[in-house]
Amino acid sequence: MFTLTRHHGLTADTRRDLDEEIGRIEGLLSDLKALRVGAVPTEDSMLKDAPVLDFWSRAQFPVDCLVGGVAGHPRLPGNGRPIRTSDLWIMSEDHSCARTLSRWYRLGRPYESLRETEVLS
Repeated sequence: MFTLTRHHGLTADTRRDLDEEIGRIEGLLSDLKALRVGAVPTEDSMLKDAPVLDFWSRAQFPVDCLVGGVAGHPRLPGNGRPIRTSDLWIMSEDHSCARTLSRWYRLGRPYESLRETEVLS
């Protein structure tokens, strides 16, 4: 959500934030158009720089998103850092990748595999 000031419209910070949001939406729109004409996310194309989300699951906050441990995220340092993604837009049928409002993710092991590991231990 962006706030308009009464007399000046958008503040400089709000303009910068809005530009960032527009960039994310334009990136999503570009990917949606590519998928519509038959593009497929591969390690050599759309997923080239995508972070890996491990032990992931779908969640709602109040929109569909993913939660899990992320590695290789351009803005969130660390390996296995717990995150909640932005709005989930696309999920591959084989659960190998997903597109959120912000970016593509390569999907690692689903959360259920973590629970199975704990039960077997």
